[in-house]
Amino acid sequence: MIPELKKTTEHKMQRSIESLKLDLAKVRTGRAHVGILDHVMVEYYGNPVPITQVANVTLIDARTIGVQPWEKPMVGKVEKAIRDSDLGLNPASQGEIIRVPMPVLTEERRKDLIKVVKTEGEGAKVAVRNLRRDANGSLKDALKAKTISEDDERRAQDDIQKLTDKAIIEIDKLLAQKEQELMQI
Repeated sequence: MIPELKKTTEHKMQRSIESLKLDLAKVRTGRAHVGILDHVMVEYYGNPVPITQVANVTLIDARTIGVQPWEKPMVGKVEKAIRDSDLGLNPASQGEIIRVPMPVLTEERRKDLIKVVKTEGEGAKVAVRNLRRDANGSLKDALKAKTISEDDERRAQDDIQKLTDKAIIEIDKLLAQKEQELMQI
């Protein structure tokens, strides 16, 4: 029971970290990268689909993303979807290719983005701590039911605390890395 509990807790903590990585990828830095457009949805025959399913997304240069829809009538819809997204981007179509220039970030905007990043990180830490609390609650229940001994419960709590500490350290590293990316000019 204890090894299974540790394994599921570690797996859930890892998923929280992966979720944070995805959220941080959406926070744009001054440089262009194709992952920025991953969550943009395009209307395709009445259904919203991710932009990567209707177009080829590439980097033209360090500050410009190129989007080439696979079907010519989709150019306008893709351009509109990018413009309407919450990313603050202004795409311009040139024939069948849509150029998406990345605006330069001001110092004030960078600081705002760092606040957003820290908030995301704090949310991930809270999720990890909640997983620790749930696991420790399961251990206490097992102890009350006398399916494990007090020594086993104490050792398992220590192991879960180590998993929590490891996850928090990884989250802090991700946040520091993103902050450094944001402050680069």
